[in-house]
Amino acid sequence: MNSYLSPIIVLGILFAYFLMLMGVAWFTGRNNTNEGFFLANRNVPWYVVAYAMIGTSISGVTFISLPGSVGLDAGINRGFGYMQMVLGYLLGYFVIATVLMPLYYRLQLTSIYGYLEQRFGYYSYKTGAGFFILSRTVGSAARMFLAAVVLQNLVFGPLGVPFELTVIIMLALIYAYTFKGGLKTIIWTDTIMTTFFIAAVIWTVFSVGKALNFNGIGEIWTAVSNSRYSQMFFFDNFASDPNHFVKQFVSGALVAIVMTGLDQDLMQKNLACKNIREAQKNMFVFCGYMVVINFAFMILGALLYLYANNLGIDIPTKSDQLYPKIAFGHLDAAAGIFFILGLVASTYASSDSALTALTTSFCIDFLNFEKQNTPTPEYATPEQIAQRAAADKQQHRQRTYVHLGFSVVFVIIIRLLYAYNDGAVLGLIFKLAGYTYGPLLGLFAFGLFTRFQLHDRFVPVVCVLAPLLTWGLETMCKQWHFDIGFLTILLNGTLTFFGLWIFSYKEVGSSPKQ
Repeated sequence: MNSYLSPIIVLGILFAYFLMLMGVAWFTGRNNTNEGFFLANRNVPWYVVAYAMIGTSISGVTFISLPGSVGLDAGINRGFGYMQMVLGYLLGYFVIATVLMPLYYRLQLTSIYGYLEQRFGYYSYKTGAGFFILSRTVGSAARMFLAAVVLQNLVFGPLGVPFELTVIIMLALIYAYTFKGGLKTIIWTDTIMTTFFIAAVIWTVFSVGKALNFNGIGEIWTAVSNSRYSQMFFFDNFASDPNHFVKQFVSGALVAIVMTGLDQDLMQKNLACKNIREAQKNMFVFCGYMVVINFAFMILGALLYLYANNLGIDIPTKSDQLYPKIAFGHLDAAAGIFFILGLVASTYASSDSALTALTTSFCIDFLNFEKQNTPTPEYATPEQIAQRAAADKQQHRQRTYVHLGFSVVFVIIIRLLYAYNDGAVLGLIFKLAGYTYGPLLGLFAFGLFTRFQLHDRFVPVVCVLAPLLTWGLETMCKQWHFDIGFLTILLNGTLTFFGLWIFSYKEVGSSPKQ
């Protein structure tokens, strides 16, 4: 522990930080409606959305786990190999901006899974929304888990606070500043959080560079590029190496499409723009941000390993713990403060957005909020006005309960991960995404690229069987010494697509409902 940063001091810094967030939440949540909660009234400037989306996409897991993976001798994302996925992201974002976003805006969707109902029917719609809720709940809880462990080890544990209470405190804070303002609040708080964690990366890079006696960014880059950690492209051993360029690039494109374009969380921010042109500007600018920031994380990871080797610091068994160990135990107090603020900012920017998106999806897709909202007549009677006010009040109460319910589910999942996780979390999240987002990929692809209709009632069966078959095939491939890597999502999506084709038919004179 840094001698200048006691747990009490860190707690005071966090208190001031959350006090600031609560102030923003109060200002943006005044007189907020369901439209403001779900879509920020569709009037947020595109450049604000683009900047806020960085915080949603780069979670606390990326903040800690990605630098730690740079120095691994084996496994996925060693060296600068993760940049191969980032290049794949660019292709995926292009598809989102030119294919998916125009579709969502044309249909004027609040929940993007409403497309599946219009294209195929009730069961397809509920299946898509259900898989999103499963994917985002597990994935976001896993992202928050790692930050909770670090805060427990550095702050709350030394104060005698049990891990379960640490997690409850973290979720209670998110709930406190999002339950009223929703997306309208989150977009603005996420811009603040994004600034904090970018500042943390930059400060740590220069702090480590200074400690290693590097003069400026030029010498830092020379040392990093000449190290064994800087290999970016892997073209050997396609069968056995999960870092092979083709596997990483293709999976990166697909991960971007499903975890951004088919994800209510990220798309909800894009739908908050004024129109499709501004939303597309947002997406293209966001692409540039993602390349630069992920590359900065790679540089940070290489520097951390160079620093550890230079000072003889033992590398933790779990690579996720290298960054916090050095930032809090070996650098100056400012580096420790920036690390804590960056970790909390990146974690909360991802988790608060996920809670709001999950609340939105459940309220729209399963509680049918939009379908219940019939327009009030222009010359409404007092009774009709009173009925509408009562309905709005009931929906607000239901929305609050749903928001709270997902917070409780997060606590349960994080506790289970604390008991059973034994590896790096970044790889775990992408692997989970391959199994849970694959059916969404297959469903949307079938809707967009075929003219067929589906026997709708069989869709849930196909979407459950596809991940099970994927797991079986992946297990068999490992026995044959073929590592699928993150291409799980491609296999899963393909199996879903062909499973849907089996239960499809073509209506005479039909055209795709797009």
